[in-house]
Amino acid sequence: MNHEFLPMTSVADNVGEQIAPGLFGLTTKIVNVFFIQCAEDPSTYFLVDAGMPKSGKTISEWADKWFDGKAPKAILLTHGHFDHVGAVNDLAEKWGVPVYAHTVELPYLNGKEDYPKPDRSVEGGLVTELSPLFPNHGIDLGKHIKPLPEDGTIPGLAGWRWIHTPGHTPGHVSFYRERDKVLVAGDAFVTVKQESLYKVLIQKQEISGPPKYFTTDWIHAKQSVEKLAALDPSVAATGHGIPMSGAELTVNLKNLVQHFDEIAKPNNGKYVD
Repeated sequence: MNHEFLPMTSVADNVGEQIAPGLFGLTTKIVNVFFIQCAEDPSTYFLVDAGMPKSGKTISEWADKWFDGKAPKAILLTHGHFDHVGAVNDLAEKWGVPVYAHTVELPYLNGKEDYPKPDRSVEGGLVTELSPLFPNHGIDLGKHIKPLPEDGTIPGLAGWRWIHTPGHTPGHVSFYRERDKVLVAGDAFVTVKQESLYKVLIQKQEISGPPKYFTTDWIHAKQSVEKLAALDPSVAATGHGIPMSGAELTVNLKNLVQHFDEIAKPNNGKYVD
């Protein structure tokens, strides 16, 4: 099956919105990308993740709308699964910008390694059943790929830091702005039950753990959720689903931490235990 034409989309496809001051979100089919505006220079921004395959034109059009056609300073990757890097090669080449990711994630982004294959034996719904069709191969970003600094900073983006949140992938990271507790969580946790095609289609909002079929380390996945919940974020923009904020986020994130094994972790699967 040609993964560029996966039979999945949602009611939020090609919908863009401002989530918080200096943070904009865009949905490409079933996954979100984000634009972080630099506080000291509103015309400068960073792109977080690069959507589904064939989404480059859509991402570029929204970048033109929000930032008058200016290229971002860099692309930041939460991780390298196919639905988060679909347009990254094209956009990095078009814009001539670096792409930053955690050093542990680099083998999947420089052509050296492939991700483990999705696990359809985890329960959850039609997306899980379709997951063997999803590509698990790594990509090669060549000269564009750079490691994030070890000290948690993001080059050129003051006020934000990256946080290592492994579990879904070994080098998964989230991004956090401490002054107002804005969190870009990637797939460390999501706000839609990503395994269910129906819930993905209608974007039914509910906090869930990382997508089960692609998560390979459930011990670290739980620890990552605990780490993010301890930040007490005011807003969470996740890789899948509608952003959540305020008391609703606090209550639901606390519940996810307390009941992670029941809510997030599969009962069985080749990557469980």
